[in-house]
Amino acid sequence: MSAGHHGHSHQDEHGHEHHDHGHRQDRGAPGHEHGAGHPPHAHHGLRHRLSHRVAHLLKPHSHASTDKVDPALESSARGIRTLWISLAVLGVTAVAQAAVVAVSGSVALLGDTVHNAADALTAVPLGIAFVLGRRAATRRFTYGYGRAEDLAGLAIVLTIAASAVFAGWTAIDRLFAPRPVEHIPIVAAAAVIGFAGNEWVARYRIRVGREIGSAALVADGLHARTDGFTSLAVLLGAGGAALGWQLADPVVGLAITVALLLVLRDAAREVFRRVMDAIDPELVDTAERALREVPGVQAVGELRLRWIGHRLRAEVAVVVDGEASVRQAHGIAVEAEHALLHAVPGLTAALVHADPSPAPGETDPHLALAHHTVA
Repeated sequence: MSAGHHGHSHQDEHGHEHHDHGHRQDRGAPGHEHGAGHPPHAHHGLRHRLSHRVAHLLKPHSHASTDKVDPALESSARGIRTLWISLAVLGVTAVAQAAVVAVSGSVALLGDTVHNAADALTAVPLGIAFVLGRRAATRRFTYGYGRAEDLAGLAIVLTIAASAVFAGWTAIDRLFAPRPVEHIPIVAAAAVIGFAGNEWVARYRIRVGREIGSAALVADGLHARTDGFTSLAVLLGAGGAALGWQLADPVVGLAITVALLLVLRDAAREVFRRVMDAIDPELVDTAERALREVPGVQAVGELRLRWIGHRLRAEVAVVVDGEASVRQAHGIAVEAEHALLHAVPGLTAALVHADPSPAPGETDPHLALAHHTVA
């Protein structure tokens, strides 16, 4: 690692991740002291460091490897737990609805049942992704296996698309071959059960997905929510059938298909953005504000954030005093990373590069890299 960089983590030859944060006794920094090795002007940041100490008392935060890994593992464990619980709820809902479909012949309820079953099964690839994401990084997969979660998001989008095709095909077929719906009160009751189960699962998945930063889990929750409203649409089909309108059931089935296509659009957009490393601009603003408040940081240069699964990583260049020593610049980089970890939700690692402030007449050292720049 070059002297001008400070990265949050590195790996040994076996691929295990370490997080020493640069606080070693040989650098004259006893224990967890952040002030060691700071430039002469660091005393101006005394208030800043004291505020961090108070923050540590109110919300403990350590840079030891176990403390950095455990929150990430806990977020994966929460995702897996959410999937298991929602799988059980949707499984019971789908079985109950399937029993009603068998005796009623409702194509609208059949479409809703298929959606619920498919929504339950999307927990499988997402669960596998969460398990893979807990594995340690290796020399081949140096960023770990978090991208498996994005692949699971793609699988969810394809599942929603398949559900829409099946529901549309079944509804169109029933339009040309109408069939009376039997046991209408039971169909209506099954629709209410479907709505209740899906809405509960949707709230649960979306809440946990947003808390741990999982776009795939949020997309899965949106899918469940749409299935909940399509369950209510089945009530309209049952009501129309009760009034003698034989085509009410397939017409509602087509309406369900349209609703699925709308949620497909939203889920696909969410997953596509994550795959393409899109980030909420507010997170970038938050990171820049936190960096500018770090003593010794004169300016913030290039700043990049990216999600790897439900974990956020950052790469940033900060401008420091050109007369600062390598050790002093490293100390500022440590403080910069520390500030980012506190300020940016979901951030688990950051690579901070310290650039010296330009001196009059000095040639920009980055010019040697200009011919490698890709537009």
